[in-house]
Amino acid sequence: MTATQSPATSWPAWLPRSLEYPQVPVGSILRAAVRRWGDREAFLHHDVPLTFTELGRRAHAVANWLADHGIGRGDVVAVHLPNSRQYPAVYYGILLSGATFSPTNPLLPPAELAAQLTDAGARVLVTWEQVLPVVRAALPATTVETVVVTGPAHVLDFAARLEGLGEGELDLAELLAGDDTDRHLDAGIDVVNDLAHLAYTGGTTGVSKGVELMHRNVVTNVLQSACWTSGGLPTLDAEGDVTVEQVGPEEEYRTKLGTATIINLTPWFHAMGAIGYLNGMVMGGTTVVIHDRFDPAKYLADAVRYRVSSIGGAPPIFVALLQVPGIEDADLSSVRGISSGAAPLPVPLIEKLRKLFPDAPIGEGYGLTEVTMMATGNPSFRSGTRKPGTVGVPIFDTEISIQPLGGGTPLPPGERGEVCIRGPQVMHGYAHRPEATAEAIDPDGWFHTGDVGILDEDGYLSIVDRTKDMLLYKGYNVFPRELEEKLFAVPGVAGAAVVGRPDEEAGELPVAYVVRKADDNGAALTAESVMTAVNDQVVHYKRLRDVVFIEAIPVSAAGKVLKRELAARERATTGTA
Repeated sequence: MTATQSPATSWPAWLPRSLEYPQVPVGSILRAAVRRWGDREAFLHHDVPLTFTELGRRAHAVANWLADHGIGRGDVVAVHLPNSRQYPAVYYGILLSGATFSPTNPLLPPAELAAQLTDAGARVLVTWEQVLPVVRAALPATTVETVVVTGPAHVLDFAARLEGLGEGELDLAELLAGDDTDRHLDAGIDVVNDLAHLAYTGGTTGVSKGVELMHRNVVTNVLQSACWTSGGLPTLDAEGDVTVEQVGPEEEYRTKLGTATIINLTPWFHAMGAIGYLNGMVMGGTTVVIHDRFDPAKYLADAVRYRVSSIGGAPPIFVALLQVPGIEDADLSSVRGISSGAAPLPVPLIEKLRKLFPDAPIGEGYGLTEVTMMATGNPSFRSGTRKPGTVGVPIFDTEISIQPLGGGTPLPPGERGEVCIRGPQVMHGYAHRPEATAEAIDPDGWFHTGDVGILDEDGYLSIVDRTKDMLLYKGYNVFPRELEEKLFAVPGVAGAAVVGRPDEEAGELPVAYVVRKADDNGAALTAESVMTAVNDQVVHYKRLRDVVFIEAIPVSAAGKVLKRELAARERATTGTA
């Protein structure tokens, strides 16, 4: 089955199925936002604000410094930073200069950092002072010529000077304080063929690959997601820069553009962060409160303090928030929407969120780095139908096809197969890997995700699992997600992940890693009681063969469960390679 059309309850009548995407570079998003939102606070970090006006000035200063030092079209600038008040100026500065932004996880060890920088061909690295030892160890094996350093001091004061920098290491304050005029350095950008992002896949299931995203990909997907969530249409301002005009009825979209406030934990080096929680927020005039790390109690306190209009992130965030003492009594009446991405929300978790936020639509979406960010979403308008357990319907100009895992014609509704995506947000390809690109994108333009899903009769997509996570027990396919849903429904279970334990006779045994809740139900859990609760509901070959209790499920910075770590633990335990 291929889904492109959806019933009226999933598609707002006031929005077309297809959008017109202005052919502008990514920097156009910032220019329009600066004019439109001006002195409104764009970002707050440790209570220090950054207005849209100042963001524009600082971004142009970075762009001009890069240009003055020979960095522009065709050059890659790697950003090796955690979320911070200075990050947006660095991001937009790179793109305004005409160069390519390549995000890098600041927690990478030296060998992996060196490999990514070399693969990207980065000439400049913008890094965080606390990880300079890692950078210095990695640098000799890379193409990097210039290292720019920032740190916590710049969160509080862009003019602060860092101490202890080595030879060839520059202070970001120098860039931020430079000429802030708009020289229109990106005027010659070819939005179809020039790289905007060289974004590396998370590597949760293997070696990371560089995903090539052109300016058109990025602008298109920012507009797709922004229009889907706000009930808006793309438009150009008086200067020809791109923004969104909200056209949906106010009773359907209770948050007007330019009025929202959120707390963001999603890393900007991740696809959902860069597209949704950076570009999308800037385009929509949203005030973003930056948290350095996830502290559930502090998150809840700030959600009340700042009167946040929505709560979003990966499922582990919601799992932890629901366990904060007193959350039921907190004044969260300002919250008008819940959004989740990076991984599916277990249905029991959705039901708990509904009790806490009965008047806030809970919208799950789905996407990957290879499709810039977003491919499907549950309806954001209030009267729309949101189906728990699904990630919604294809957004504007996007097709979803369920194809047999071994190849073949699309499957009918209700059949399980590989999720394939076609649309203008699909990547150009994997950098330097033509064979991997040809394997991922077929001649008809379908990107093969490696995810296993089902489309229902109404075109709603459910993600069942990843093909790489699937277990083989005596020849039977076992999908961990099904077992994890049942584990989350067991009283006392706070977190869960299922992986395979190598077994000479069976192939792989389904094993659950479980985190107990800090309550009486959690304390009462035993391996036997958990297995009984799950195994009574499944056929014999899907039954759990063991339960291992751990303090926390390992997750990536983007909130995805790192099953490879648990699988490696199982291989080590059983002595298999």
